Amino acid sequence: MTNASIALKADRPTRLPPALKLVKTADLSRDQWLTVRKTGIGSSDAASAVGLNPYKSQLELWMEKTGRDQNLPKVDPKDQSSPMYWGTLLESIVAAHYSMRSGHKVRRINAVLQHPTEPWMLANLDREVLGAPDVQILECKTAGINGARLWKDCVPEYIQLQVMHQLAVTGKQAADVAVLIGGQDLQIHRLERDEGMIARLMELERQFWRYVETDTPPPADGSDSADIALRCLYPKDSGTTLDLSEDFEMSAAFSDLLDIREVLSTHVLLEAQLKQRIQQRMGEATKVVFETGDVTWKRSKDASALDVVTLLKDQPELLQRYALIKPGSRRFLVNA
Repeated sequence: MTNASIALKADRPTRLPPALKLVKTADLSRDQWLTVRKTGIGSSDAASAVGLNPYKSQLELWMEKTGRDQNLPKVDPKDQSSPMYWGTLLESIVAAHYSMRSGHKVRRINAVLQHPTEPWMLANLDREVLGAPDVQILECKTAGINGARLWKDCVPEYIQLQVMHQLAVTGKQAADVAVLIGGQDLQIHRLERDEGMIARLMELERQFWRYVETDTPPPADGSDSADIALRCLYPKDSGTTLDLSEDFEMSAAFSDLLDIREVLSTHVLLEAQLKQRIQQRMGEATKVVFETGDVTWKRSKDASALDVVTLLKDQPELLQRYALIKPGSRRFLVNA
């Protein structure tokens, strides 16, 4: 064997075992598909599982995987105002234009894929790329006006983690992410397999899956998602008093909370003073320009509203006929 052939073999990537097809999805209903997803961590769960999804916390994901998500807000897949609706609708269009732009043929894989040695690692691929030596997976995305800024420099981190999870499950070497921005700008980004990132991702995902297996909730992270999850997880109080005066860790957390609230109140007051100083200087001006930006202070249009108080005073029987009970919520009040 020549030295050239040895060097050529050394440059070839190691062939990894292919993913297993856990279940075919062609005939699954959405509810059945969601049930399958609860048996492991899917590619779209990856960023949430490691605490790096800006839209979903570890705690919310844990509630979904452990069947505690009944009261969590759900996105209606038929809601035409939701990004999910348009993302699903435009997926085939993005895939078709990717093929036109790249020259690569693509096809659906109607199955939930499973890692060959880590059964909790699952993946759904948007498309498989056929016959291309340098790329094997296509991930289709859409981004509106607000989401476009996330794609300004590169693929958002939480999408990168989704793709690395797919590469980990399938053993493939590269994926293209095709994103349609604002309905008219198609961008294609190549993501190569990164063994270091995959190893770290799998380690962190494995830690999260232990939370699921042991039925232990992960720590809340301060996000809006975690706040919603806590309200759904503990919607009612029992009326009991929990004494944590001897719990030094939680007592320290309470002291830190008091300190942070004092700092915040100081900054809120300072913000109001600075805002009012500018308003006082503006007077009746609509806009003021500064070296580093501008401020507008405009009057909104007059609006008409229903005088409910007077209406019920004149016709009190309407309250009984159209009464609507609003569920109460727990209020977090701090006393020191």
